[in-house]
Amino acid sequence: MIAEDSDPNGEKPEPRRKTINSPYIHRLQRRHFLLFDILPILGTAGAFAFLRVHPFGLTEFLLLFSMWLATGLGVTVGYHRLFTHRTFTAAPWVAAVLAVLGSMAGQGGVVSWVALHRRHHEYSDREGDPHSPNLSGGGLRGTLRGLAHSHFLWMRRHEYPNVVHYAPDLIKDRGLVRVARLYYYWVALGLLLPAVVGGVVSLGWTGAVSGLLWGGLVRIFVLEHIVWAINSFLHMFGTRRYVSRENSHNGGVFALVTLGESWHNNHHAFPESPSFGLDWYRLDPGFWVIKMLESCGLAWDLKVPSAKRMAAKRLSGNAEPVGNAA
Repeated sequence: MIAEDSDPNGEKPEPRRKTINSPYIHRLQRRHFLLFDILPILGTAGAFAFLRVHPFGLTEFLLLFSMWLATGLGVTVGYHRLFTHRTFTAAPWVAAVLAVLGSMAGQGGVVSWVALHRRHHEYSDREGDPHSPNLSGGGLRGTLRGLAHSHFLWMRRHEYPNVVHYAPDLIKDRGLVRVARLYYYWVALGLLLPAVVGGVVSLGWTGAVSGLLWGGLVRIFVLEHIVWAINSFLHMFGTRRYVSRENSHNGGVFALVTLGESWHNNHHAFPESPSFGLDWYRLDPGFWVIKMLESCGLAWDLKVPSAKRMAAKRLSGNAEPVGNAA
């Protein structure tokens, strides 16, 4: 249902716009695309070139891994499971830390990210979905165009979801809005930290540059493409365990590297669940972190679906994709 604004004159109110198109917003999108989508590609190439000056060692590996893990958990636990789907409730300071870590990933401010993802769920694999791979025609050409669009190119210019419509709960949270307004500073901090650590450990400028490259730009590049592959490949390929109205699939082999996000069909079938794996033997590091927070009294109200509800939506056998059914 489209929300409507009240009119004191008693006239029929205008429907609230779900999306906003303006030259100013499209300029911001192009700038963000260049800074945080194109620059990490160049930074990754630069990191390999810089190996001639400073070799890849234990410090670089630890910086790459720790920054990837921290910011990846910020995206999956914070941006996705907490703020977008409200699958659990967290202590305010935990929510703030998750929002900061998610911001460091360079995938957009928390309010914008949430609005985009909620729109994706509303229109998934139908007209209006900002990054479906299934709306570019049939055949090999349509498949390749769809994958390129959903994986990467859609971010250059797209309809911006109206945050008043899609994220009214977030814009009422003053603390979260303050974090969102400092988005570019958090991204810069995520680049500065590994540079400082690399410089201190090596006691030289080459270590600082190497830390910036591997713990900063390469880390953003790796995490981005992991997240984007969920949007693109897992809406075309993989297995389907549950009934859902779109083409979401599971890619269990990638469960660890995606921190549980690759149980994508499970997630679309039960978007309110903090567990994407749903079963204990399906690896889901994001859910492990939420359970750890719960055990410490820092998270509560976990909305895991019942066994009966899961059984009611379970597909039998190796089901085929359901297409773009509404």
